[in-house]
Amino acid sequence: MYSLTPVRALRAMVVLALTAGFATHLPTAHADTAPAVAAKPYMGWSSWSMQSSKYPGLNPDGDYSYLTEANVDKQTDALADKLKKYGYDHVNIDAGWWMDKTWKSGFDEYGRQKADPVRFPSGMKAVADRIHSKGLKAGIYLPAGLEKGAYGDGKTPIWNADGCTTADIVYSDLRTTNGWDSAYKIDFSRPCAQKYIDSQAQLIAGWGYDFLKLDGVGPGSGKSGDQYDNVADVAAWNKAITATGRPIHLELSWSLDYGHAADWKKYSNGWRIDTDVECYCNTLVSWENSVDDRWDDAPAWTDKAGPGGWNDLDSLDVGNGAMDGLTKAERQSYATLWAVAKSPLFTGDDLTRLDDYGLSLLTNREVIAVDQSDAPPARPVTPSDAQQVWAAKNPNGTYTVALFNLASAPAAVSANWTTLGFTGKADVRDLWNHEDLGSYTNKVTQALPAHGSRLFTVTPHGSAVTSTAYEAEATTNTLSGNANIADCSACSGAHKVGNLYLGGKLTINNVVAAKAGTYQVKIAYVSGDSRSVAISANGNGATSHKFPSTGDWGTVGSVSVPVTLKAGANTITFDSGSSYAPDIDRIDVPKSSS
Repeated sequence: MYSLTPVRALRAMVVLALTAGFATHLPTAHADTAPAVAAKPYMGWSSWSMQSSKYPGLNPDGDYSYLTEANVDKQTDALADKLKKYGYDHVNIDAGWWMDKTWKSGFDEYGRQKADPVRFPSGMKAVADRIHSKGLKAGIYLPAGLEKGAYGDGKTPIWNADGCTTADIVYSDLRTTNGWDSAYKIDFSRPCAQKYIDSQAQLIAGWGYDFLKLDGVGPGSGKSGDQYDNVADVAAWNKAITATGRPIHLELSWSLDYGHAADWKKYSNGWRIDTDVECYCNTLVSWENSVDDRWDDAPAWTDKAGPGGWNDLDSLDVGNGAMDGLTKAERQSYATLWAVAKSPLFTGDDLTRLDDYGLSLLTNREVIAVDQSDAPPARPVTPSDAQQVWAAKNPNGTYTVALFNLASAPAAVSANWTTLGFTGKADVRDLWNHEDLGSYTNKVTQALPAHGSRLFTVTPHGSAVTSTAYEAEATTNTLSGNANIADCSACSGAHKVGNLYLGGKLTINNVVAAKAGTYQVKIAYVSGDSRSVAISANGNGATSHKFPSTGDWGTVGSVSVPVTLKAGANTITFDSGSSYAPDIDRIDVPKSSS
């Protein structure tokens, strides 16, 4: 893997080196009591964004050369000086700390990663000690599996494990694992295997690290199949960290498999849900290449996050202006999504040269409070179209509401109170601008720039929405093409209408409206991936909407769509057209129009 192309090799090495930090899940991490680790999404800084960038001057000694003790010290000082007071307290050392600048790895006599003496001349314990001296937490990185360079001839002894060698912890065929195939897969049916993970955990705990990023974990990280299934590795790390007695946060990377969400929740404190946010280009990130796909990929994971373990959207690089590679509007939208999704807020920016606008984004206490609050993560309440609304209900009865215009041209975006579950009046506060906007009836509409956003707290003063439910599988409805009724244990009525593809249609008949108008129809659906469907009423022109993935084909989600109805009986049709549409569970039609 060390012979890969510069970007991928570096990436692979960095990932190998562990990109973000490591966090362990203590046995009570997801119990009713407050977890000892990751009670809230962590906040801080990580080295990978600058390591991976081609921005002039960042890596003057070759690709990924930014990572040095001197640079970590500079960022530590800047974090303590500028961001600590706002809750940022992690300094995470990413991949490469045990590699020289040609990416040759170093290991101790027990096959454990050993700090490169040029990159980190004082050693990793001294670096952690200095981070701690600033009142901050220290994070480190490792890859899944036994690195090939640590195997040696198979006779390398395992620390504190009499008779165990590296040949005793891996599969005899030396099958490889992790996202870069840079390590041999560990066979945890062998008694010596856990001892090796224990030895690594004891080493980093002894150095004083508070966070471990375990990288290249599968299923995920671009790989699938038994060879790349690292659930046993993650479980072993959980056990090993617990045995150290040190509360270490275990973070998993990257683009983890949704099908194993229960395992990631059980054994870790956070999991990357997507590929790297960095663009590996002449900036840290870019909108189209690395940022905008989070709006599509985050919704399915929303209900997986909570105290003890969080959905990780990756670095928040909004503080350096031109080096970030984004417009001001894009930087605000990036920060808004991270906050409402309750992602860890860790930046990869150069903290020694934050611009005024970037500093204002990173230090907005009202926005940080959204991320750190006891409310659940927000989810889309509208389809994943170019204009979107995300919302979450807060414990005090207010709502956090984010408006996004993901189009490349300015557009108006409206948050209709019906989609939140109430009607009437509500007070609106602009969190980015710290401004009370006053009272709005039924909805709030804002003109947004390309890739722009707004973030509000909405305090309702109206009444709850009342609706009429119509089941998709009702015998009064009309199915055509491939559409059919299917069992669905998670659906209302235990059924849904599926096989809406290549012309398959569902028409829900006798939808009654008291008067003519536009109604915010709530659609419950199931979709293992993001799919579009054309929706029409009474045979009139259809509008196509993209529904976000619900994660799998057994989970129900919902979004609200505006549909124009006439007074009396109506039909609402879901048409797959020439593609594949989501399965439909039911619709709920409000008693009054919006």
